[in-house]
Amino acid sequence: MLKHLFQGQWLAPSLAALQALSIRWSLALVLITTLLAAPPLQAEEAVAAAVQDFLQQQMTGDDDLVIKVHLPAASLPDCPSPQPFLPHRSRLGQGRISVGVRCGEQGQQVRYLQVDIERYGQYPVLRQEIAPGTQVTAAMLRQRQGNLSDLPRGAVLEAERIIGQVARRAVAAEVPLQLRQFESKPLVERGQLVSVEARGTNFRVSREGKALNAGGLGDLVRVQFGNRDLIQARVIGKAKLVVDF
Repeated sequence: MLKHLFQGQWLAPSLAALQALSIRWSLALVLITTLLAAPPLQAEEAVAAAVQDFLQQQMTGDDDLVIKVHLPAASLPDCPSPQPFLPHRSRLGQGRISVGVRCGEQGQQVRYLQVDIERYGQYPVLRQEIAPGTQVTAAMLRQRQGNLSDLPRGAVLEAERIIGQVARRAVAAEVPLQLRQFESKPLVERGQLVSVEARGTNFRVSREGKALNAGGLGDLVRVQFGNRDLIQARVIGKAKLVVDF
């Protein structure tokens, strides 16, 4: 029987004291059981870290990359030796993607996590608004730093893509640019006489024909020779085209 020492004498504890002690022991047991049953937070963080490392390795060269792994709100079983992978037909890019994780040495359990990928880098903008038909030069552009994930579809990321092209319509300054806002400057006009060079291994032959449609650098243009012969040739300069064999 439990006893207390009081003023040098052993006294039996009261019924209330025994009840209080029993309650404390019960609460302690419940707390210990709960802690043992709940998955440790460190395990979930290990899964997120494994996913981040996996994506960083897959997207080498992206120094300004922010990866946000969304852990499920509900508690999940522990995931030992997490092995991330990309589901079938998934592509790495920007925005939200799904990443699979195999758990255990044999990968017997699989879970899927949602991940947001944000890219930060530079992209060109116009210093001043330009009118339709204006040819873009390097001096018209400057670089801006920002979240590339927020840019519209078809955004211009490299200035070289539009330098030398002309604006289809008026384009505002200091805003993200899109490829559809520009087109190649015509180097060949419809109905124009052009020089077509056929070239291959150890031979080059030039012939004059009439362009049936306009085209810019790199475009394919239909060319007619005489009254019947038609070919497609690639624009390489002003009124100059080439056919490679």
